[in-house]
Amino acid sequence: MHNEPLFLGRQPILDRNQDIVAFELLFRSGDVDHAQISDDFTATATVINHAFNELGIEAALGPYRGFINMSESLLMSDVIEILPKDKIVMEILETVKINHALVERCKLLKSMGFKIALDDFTAYHPSIDPFLQLADVVKIDILMVEPAELETLAAKIKHWPVKLLAEKVDSIEQFERCMAIGFDLFQGYYFAKPQVIKGKRLSHSELTLMKLLGQVMADAQEHDIEETLKGNPHLSLNLLRLTNSVACGMKQKISSIRMALAVLGRRQLQRWIQILLYSSSSQDHTFPNPILQLAATRGKMMELLSPKMGNKELADNAFITGIMSLMDTLLGTPMNEILTTIPVSDEVKDALIERQGILGRLLNLVESLEKGNMMELEERLKECTRITLHDLSTAQIEALKWSNSISQSNE
Repeated sequence: MHNEPLFLGRQPILDRNQDIVAFELLFRSGDVDHAQISDDFTATATVINHAFNELGIEAALGPYRGFINMSESLLMSDVIEILPKDKIVMEILETVKINHALVERCKLLKSMGFKIALDDFTAYHPSIDPFLQLADVVKIDILMVEPAELETLAAKIKHWPVKLLAEKVDSIEQFERCMAIGFDLFQGYYFAKPQVIKGKRLSHSELTLMKLLGQVMADAQEHDIEETLKGNPHLSLNLLRLTNSVACGMKQKISSIRMALAVLGRRQLQRWIQILLYSSSSQDHTFPNPILQLAATRGKMMELLSPKMGNKELADNAFITGIMSLMDTLLGTPMNEILTTIPVSDEVKDALIERQGILGRLLNLVESLEKGNMMELEERLKECTRITLHDLSTAQIEALKWSNSISQSNE
């Protein structure tokens, strides 16, 4: 068991401003060859030990809390007391049956400083009152509640001092309705993988960044890149701040765009522009936004996994593929149109449009991990024969840490 690889699915939980406040962590552990998952208690206990003590999932959460599913046996176990109280929300599964011993145990956990959420809430019954008195968050599965009954259910739960979380929000219409009803938190496919918004007009900043990205990837003259940057003072200032941060060991302060370009280099400049594209599209929200988190994690994971595919020179294109894979969602423009303005290689284009080639297989693998679908993940791993579950879990942890650091650096 201790050598068994593990990985995690991570879905953002957002507030009414659509800013990330937490993540639900969906841990998995098992042998792909046998498609076997351990029982809830053993698997989660093992993951708690390995992930928090060895892999550093706490660091991967950044400044946010992690919601973790808890079975009855796990709640009653002392093993969960090793979890960091300021980082964890214990999510009581809907299958857990209420009894006196469990209520007393939850009271003790609350007195220790843990927060408690009730999962997949679909109907109110007075028997649930002891849990509602202890809960900090109640998660309502909006797909399992009739639309006409959702407002009534939410009103009943609001009698207790809890935050209401809408689960399985799959569309903007559902999000807006839950906002109107008074939900505090939101989670679902709509946020984790937003749909392309047709007809979105690019801002001046986005247009400048797209032009810059095209110039850098086409290996344009430094003078042309410098002129484009000078046309946007805000971007120029950000570039100087970034470069002085990167070059903090240098005696001389970086005071010109030309110096910044020389110190930063084309590779890092390209990455900075790609990340800024995501952040510039969320000016009305504080960082990090879900698309930035997802794209940054994808790019870094693909970069880390690419040497396992037998091609060490694939890393840069792997990063580009991952971080650009959500550009259509970000900009509200079909991917093939985006790629007419950005000169990517044929292998990157094939991966982004057709999901073909080595990069296409890597992108499929990372996307299947995001979905948390074990059967699909097994199939994708078979297509990437040199990558093991251990490789995948290790790359994911490193990528999550990196994407959190990127998001926080933009705050």
